[in-house]
Amino acid sequence: MLNISGIEEGYVIDHIRAGKSMDIYKYLKLDKLDCQVAIIKNASSNKMGKKDIIKVQGDMNLNLDILGFVDDQITVNIIKGGKIVDKQKPKLPQTITNVIRCKNPRCISSVEQELPQIFKLTDAETRTYRCIYCEEKFDSK
Repeated sequence: MLNISGIEEGYVIDHIRAGKSMDIYKYLKLDKLDCQVAIIKNASSNKMGKKDIIKVQGDMNLNLDILGFVDDQITVNIIKGGKIVDKQKPKLPQTITNVIRCKNPRCISSVEQELPQIFKLTDAETRTYRCIYCEEKFDSK
C-alpha cells in the first residue's frame, strides 16, 4: 500500500477518473505553483475501481469550472489544520473561458490573439462545447 502523508493546509482533489489527473495538472497550471503537489495515479477505489488523486499543500485559486469541465464526478476536499473543513462537487460549467483553444484557423479567436477563448456548453449529455465566435465544436475525447 502506497502511503502519501496528509496535508495541513490545501486541497485534495479526489475521485478523478483514472488517467485524468495530468489533464487537471495542466489545466490548473499546477506546475507554476511553488508548493508541494502529489499526484496519485490508479489508486484503488471501491466505488470506481481505479481513480486518480491530486494533493496540493498550500493555498491556491482553485477553479472549480475547470475541474467540472474535466470531470464532474470529482470531489474537492478543503484542508485546514490537517482536517477536512469543506467538500465541494464541481459541476459541468455552462461556459469555459481560456481553458481550451478553438482549433478553427479561420476563427476570430485564432486571428486576434488577445480575444478570450470562450466556449459554451451546447449538450450536457455528450459534454459538447462550442466556440462562441465560430461555433466550432470542442471534442473532449
